Amino acid sequence: MTRQASTFGAAAFPALGTTAEILVTRPGALTAAVALLRTELAALDRACSRFRPDSELVAVNLGAGSAVPAGLVLRRAVRVALVAAVQTHGDVDPTLGRCLRDLGYDRAFADLPADGPARPVAHDPGAWRHIDLDDRAGTITVPEGVELDLGATAKAFGADRASALVSSVLGTGVLVNLGGDIATAGPAPAGGWRVRVADHPQQTRPGDREQTVAIRGGALATSSTTVRTWTRGGVRHHHLLDPRTGRPAAPVWRTVTVTAGSCVDANTAATAAIVAGADAPEWLAAVGLPARLVSADGAVVTLGGWPADDVSLAA
Repeated sequence: MTRQASTFGAAAFPALGTTAEILVTRPGALTAAVALLRTELAALDRACSRFRPDSELVAVNLGAGSAVPAGLVLRRAVRVALVAAVQTHGDVDPTLGRCLRDLGYDRAFADLPADGPARPVAHDPGAWRHIDLDDRAGTITVPEGVELDLGATAKAFGADRASALVSSVLGTGVLVNLGGDIATAGPAPAGGWRVRVADHPQQTRPGDREQTVAIRGGALATSSTTVRTWTRGGVRHHHLLDPRTGRPAAPVWRTVTVTAGSCVDANTAATAAIVAGADAPEWLAAVGLPARLVSADGAVVTLGGWPADDVSLAA
């Protein structure tokens, strides 16, 4: 959630199963900026949704084992996901769709029942290496039995695309926030974009750790094991899965926030850190990105020059 002076143009609306927020440094550009953002997110949803029966992603999953026609947005989103898999040695895996479905995350999050039967889960952690992305033919082929899920990278990809588009078309500084995946473009306001980093972005709960930071450019992303949770067979699950097991990653960290040059890079690192568990600080230090990690018991670990309090981050 962002905190800005009232002189900025700001709007928010539901999208992609979360809340889309946009801020612009020129209030007069807000109406046009919202229209551009809505168009971008509608295209992303048609291409990448796991829950729309008419989406291109669903068609690719249903056609597993065969080359399925796919538009440019989906092909680019899948390429981004595959790069993330390479960069994290498979810890950010786009082929966990069947695992999520077997764990009970088989429809839009708001429509999930309170509980349900547990199912066995199995996953091949190397399946992403066998995805065939053919830009010349305009097709995607996934192996039989594999289902893509782009939840780890698609919103970040959309935030990067939308912020760049709004800034270039309207000539304004802009911040786009898609459920904690935040991308900026164009000139930042004086003092930077102020962003609230919290365990629960929509509300504060007892024991939460939160902070407000300022970013002057680039992007910031938060991954959490506490926000998107559901229950199956009486067991609570979260949506960040460990590809080695196909099950939710051990909740060593309840939130990880990373800043980087792009939202995709920030989100990839934050998600990989959740999966890495106790090894996350060493891995994040090696990649050299500023990060803030909150452990399951509320202890805060900061790396790479992340500020101790409300000090600007030079992203």
